[in-house]
Amino acid sequence: MTEPDSTPGRARRRSLLVTALTVAFVLLGTGSLLAGVSAGGAQPIAAPTPTPTPTMTPEPDPRPVPDDPVAAQSLRTCSIDALARDSRLRELSASVVNADTGETLFERFAERPVRTASVMKVLTAAAALATLGPDHRLSTRVVDGAEPGSVVIVGGGDATLSRLPPGQESFYRGAPKLADLAAQTVAAYAAAHPDSPAIREVVLDATHWDPADKWDPSWARSEQTIGYQSEVTALQVDGDRANPIAGTSPRSTDPVARAGQAFAQALAAAGNPGGTPVTRLGTAPDTETLGIVRSQPVSALIPQMLLTSDNALGEMLARVVSKNLGLDGSAASLTSAFRIALDEYGVPVTGLTIRDGSGLSHLNAVPPSYVTRLMLRVADGEGSLVHVAQGLPVAGQFGSLSSRFTGSNAVARGAVAAKTGWIDTSYSLAGIVTAQDGTRLTFGFFAVGEGIQGNAREALDTLTTGVYRCGNALSTT
Repeated sequence: MTEPDSTPGRARRRSLLVTALTVAFVLLGTGSLLAGVSAGGAQPIAAPTPTPTPTMTPEPDPRPVPDDPVAAQSLRTCSIDALARDSRLRELSASVVNADTGETLFERFAERPVRTASVMKVLTAAAALATLGPDHRLSTRVVDGAEPGSVVIVGGGDATLSRLPPGQESFYRGAPKLADLAAQTVAAYAAAHPDSPAIREVVLDATHWDPADKWDPSWARSEQTIGYQSEVTALQVDGDRANPIAGTSPRSTDPVARAGQAFAQALAAAGNPGGTPVTRLGTAPDTETLGIVRSQPVSALIPQMLLTSDNALGEMLARVVSKNLGLDGSAASLTSAFRIALDEYGVPVTGLTIRDGSGLSHLNAVPPSYVTRLMLRVADGEGSLVHVAQGLPVAGQFGSLSSRFTGSNAVARGAVAAKTGWIDTSYSLAGIVTAQDGTRLTFGFFAVGEGIQGNAREALDTLTTGVYRCGNALSTT
C-alpha cells in the first residue's frame, strides 16, 4: 500500500471532503450515500478514515540568545588627554581606576616603574600597618650599665622622642619626653644602687640597625642642612631638629650625640646626684630596665607623616618594619621588607624597588598601576588602611594640599584626598577623587624629567580636576 500523502494542501482538501460527507449523512438521515448502491449491484464502499493534520515543528532560530541580559555601559566621552600632554608635566606616567568596579578608565605608561617622590610614604604607611599594626608603639628604654655609675639609653627608632620639658608640645604632638624617661631612670637607679645612686655616665646605644647606615648616597645633603631630613639613626630626639617645634629645621651631623647630651641634661634636671653625666657610644648589656617611654601608636604617627610629608618618620617606620620582619633594618633590606609587608593587600608587588621610606631617592621605582590598586584598598578602608585614608591631605582644606587647587581647579576642593610628592626630577600626586557625578576614583600621576619646574604642581592639579569633572565618563583617550 501507498502511505497517505501528508502534504499540507492535500490534507486540507481531504479534511474538507470528510466534513462534506459528514454533513450529507446528517442531512439525508440514511446510510445510502455511504452504501454506494449502483445499478450493477456493486459492493458497498467503506467510509474513508480522516487523516489528522500533522503538527509542524518550527526550525530553530539561528540567532544566539544571551543567558543574562547585558548591562548598560556608560559612554566614555570625557577626555583628559590634552591635560595629560601638558608640557609642564614633562613625561607623565598615570593610572585612573573606578574604585567601585576596579575598571581602569585612563592610563599612560601605567606599568612602568617610576620614581615616586613622597607618594612613597603611602607605601611606608601601608607596610607599617600590615607589619606592626595600628596599636604598635616605638619604644626608647634605659637599662642598667655594665659599669658602676653607668646607664644605657637604647634607641628603638622613635624620631618623635622630645627634649622639650613637660607641658610643651613639639612638632610631633603627643610625643614622649626625655624628662619622663630621666625621672624614671633616676628613681629606679637609686633604688637599685642605694649606696651609690649617682649616674656618672650615659652609654648611647643606636645599634637597632647599623649606625653607619644612616644616609643614602642618592640623597642631597641639602635635605639635611635646609632641614627636611635627619640622618637615619635609631636614637635621636625631635627628628634631630634644631628647633623642636618647627617642621622644617636644620638637622645636625650627629643625631645620636645630640640625643645623648639632651638625656644627660634631663637626668640632671630630674635630680641625679651625679649632676650631668658624660656620654659615649656603646651597646646595652642584658640588665634590668630602669625606664621606658613609648611613642604615639602607629595609627597616630601615620597622619603625622602623611599630612606634613615628614621624612624622618618615613625613614624610621621603614627601618622598624624591616626589623620587625626579621631583617636587619638596613636600607638595602627595604625592597624585600616592603614586598613582604605589602603582599598582604593582594596587589602584586614584583615591580617594586624601594630605596627608602620617605621617597627622597630618585632610585625608588613603583608602577602607577600599583599605586592606584593599593589606593583601592585605602579607599575601601581595608584592614587598617583606614588610617591611611584618614591621614591623606585634602585639596584646599588641610595638609600639604591646603593651599592647592586654586582658580578654575577650586571646583575640586574637598573632593580630592591625595599624597603629594616632590624631588628635583619628579612631581607626583596620588589618591582618591570623589567625582562630580559621585563616582569614586583612585589615581596616580607621576611627572618625571630633568628640568621639571614647580609649575608642574598646578598641571597635576588641573589634570586631577579633569578627572573630577569626568567621573565615570572618563575616556581612555
